[in-house]
Amino acid sequence: METTAYCGCAKCCSWERGSWSYLKLDFWNRYVSAGSGKGRTYTGQTANGEYPEEPEEGFFSMDSLERPWMIPTRIILFPWYFLPEDGTIAADTKYYPFGTRMYVPGYGWGVVEDRGGAIKGIDRIDLYFNSHSEALQWGRRKVYVTIEKP
Repeated sequence: METTAYCGCAKCCSWERGSWSYLKLDFWNRYVSAGSGKGRTYTGQTANGEYPEEPEEGFFSMDSLERPWMIPTRIILFPWYFLPEDGTIAADTKYYPFGTRMYVPGYGWGVVEDRGGAIKGIDRIDLYFNSHSEALQWGRRKVYVTIEKP
């Protein structure tokens, strides 16, 4: 399957700070800058109404076995990351309905919670990352994806 990456930045999600109707003085607000929703307030939510997340390994994961020296750090500094969390995946909902779990090697487990304008077809998904640099580092890859139907 062909995978690409996106984040919540202005480049990836087509939004801009401030509106021209306020002469860009309301720079703390974000507005959609392209597409059918141009000019509407940008909330950052996915098409499913959730906020996107990157997968978290958690304490009970393979990462704890690979890097056991991180266990005390996770317990003391990040106790809310006790259990692993799935990331957000954008896919064509004709083929993969919301709630479909997928395992992407190098990314982890994710759930289809979004659909993108360019994500069409059965062999294309988009993975959410917290930063633009991580998304650029992932780039475009072809990987074997394990799909778990809801």
